[in-house]
Amino acid sequence: MNTFTQEQKKDAIAQNYARIASNDDSCGCTASGCCNSDGISLNLGYSEEQLNSIPKEADKGLGCGNPTAIALLKKGEVVLDLGSGAGLDCFLASREVGENGKVIGVDMTREMIAKARSNKDKNGYDNVDFRLGEIENLPVADDSVDVIISNCVINLSLDKQRVFDEAFRVLKNGGRLAISDIVLTKQIPSHMITLDSYGACIAGASFIDDLELLLKKSGFKNINIIPKTESKKFLKEWSENIEDYIVSANIEAVK
Repeated sequence: MNTFTQEQKKDAIAQNYARIASNDDSCGCTASGCCNSDGISLNLGYSEEQLNSIPKEADKGLGCGNPTAIALLKKGEVVLDLGSGAGLDCFLASREVGENGKVIGVDMTREMIAKARSNKDKNGYDNVDFRLGEIENLPVADDSVDVIISNCVINLSLDKQRVFDEAFRVLKNGGRLAISDIVLTKQIPSHMITLDSYGACIAGASFIDDLELLLKKSGFKNINIIPKTESKKFLKEWSENIEDYIVSANIEAVK
């Protein structure tokens, strides 16, 4: 039985993403999972047009879907990206909400925030703001956000109830979640749970029923979690046989 402390798990996650941020190419991580080979973003639901419209340095090969594809963003909306990384989804959302809208990216990794801010400044994304912080304690005002997006990040959290509570707090009434994340389809054997797997979008995944309960407890309604069986194709690259235990899913809900 694994006896990793919460601090050990958190350090493993932070170190993994610091390594990815410091690598000039996409991916570049040493842990398996949550980091995909070149060109995989097209298989996650991003179009060539989308990927060509943003800085190449913003696409680190991370994620398990395309939350902007399900968010149905509108001009003038305020969008919050939980775990914004180098800025890929923030920059895509920036185009959708326009100059009268605003996009806020929150990430706990200093190296990722530095990378994202550099990408922003070099490319003139005036309606995007990157903030250092934890998704369990968002540096965002109450009732100030129209849409929350996130891409393969909430599974990394060690306190998912707190994440959804915070999401509910910052959303306006009628605000919505549009999230891509990893969910469990079968319990992962204990011998496959390593410290690296916590930073690789594997060990922290939850069952759909458990996520629904967490969202309901936070106050969300119209909860819809749809597993994407086609994601097993790229999950095979993460770790041997891991596609037998996890799958990517779209997670939507409304405040």
